[in-house]
Amino acid sequence: MIYPDCHLTSPKDRMNALTKIAPLKLDRTRQSAPQVFEALRELIVSFQLEPGTVLQRAELAEHFGISQTPIRDALLRLGEEQLVDIFAQHATVVSRIDLSAALQSHFLRLAIELEILNALCVLPQAEHGGLVRRLNANLAVQEAALNPLDVPKLALADQAFHQELYAAAKVGPLWSLVRKQSGHVDRLRRLNLPDEGKPQSIVRDHRAIVEAIARQDAPAAQQALRQHLAGTLSFVDDIKQRFPEWIV
Repeated sequence: MIYPDCHLTSPKDRMNALTKIAPLKLDRTRQSAPQVFEALRELIVSFQLEPGTVLQRAELAEHFGISQTPIRDALLRLGEEQLVDIFAQHATVVSRIDLSAALQSHFLRLAIELEILNALCVLPQAEHGGLVRRLNANLAVQEAALNPLDVPKLALADQAFHQELYAAAKVGPLWSLVRKQSGHVDRLRRLNLPDEGKPQSIVRDHRAIVEAIARQDAPAAQQALRQHLAGTLSFVDDIKQRFPEWIV
């Protein structure tokens, strides 16, 4: 969302934000803007950049050693995902978590992935076997992230697991749509992920989904998915009490 000019913060506050952003080693074979977007998105979702943090385009450009154009493009993409609020001619501010938007994202994802599981359970034998092998390989990565607990590694493996489902069902572009809408619910998940027992429950739910797909049991796979995706939203009231200043 873009807002008119307003006065939000001091230079000291902006400098504090920059200290949380590591230098970005750009891959020169890729455009800069997507790399800046990915780096800032992860910092926001992981709360290394907290709601209310101010991001100045010129200062980010100097910090990353690139022009302002890719910074602008990255911030606009973050704005499209509602992860930042853009104040024209002044600054960009990391947004608070919008619970209404998170619920809508959850509804969209659940509807799509329930249908995906139906499709995956009737794949031709060769495709089905390959999918199950890939999902089990992903599960091994998730389990390795449990001990010792590596939250970023587990979060990436979680995303890769679901992306594999979309790709196998031949609806890969829908993953981009879901990701674009998922910024708020991603942050809720990241707040919930370190809680005792939560990482183990994620892997347990994923394993139940894979086992049901392997049996070509669509109802069981769908039930496991419902339990998996409902986990974070069941903790919303607790999260609101723990982080009231971050949620609207």
